[in-house]
Amino acid sequence: MPPLDDPELLTLQELSRALALAPDWVAERVRAGLIEVSGPAGDAGAWRFDALLVRRVRSMRQTERCYGAVPELAALVADLEEEISALRRRVARMPR
Repeated sequence: MPPLDDPELLTLQELSRALALAPDWVAERVRAGLIEVSGPAGDAGAWRFDALLVRRVRSMRQTERCYGAVPELAALVADLEEEISALRRRVARMPR
């Protein structure tokens, strides 16, 4: 992850506000190892999130809400979506 003073890093409050989520929702998933964070593990006030995580967290929230999925399943779905996107980009770069 980028250095903690990187302008593309979000605080817990900024990430929560950007996605209209309770900070506790995010913190629970960080503690479960489902959302990557920079900063001391025990100090939520010092956590910093890469701005690129917004899409992943949004996907997790949607999967949980729409399908009643447990957080671990929602994180797996987000992982698979990221992998599919990466594969599509790779295929698009291949000569035809």
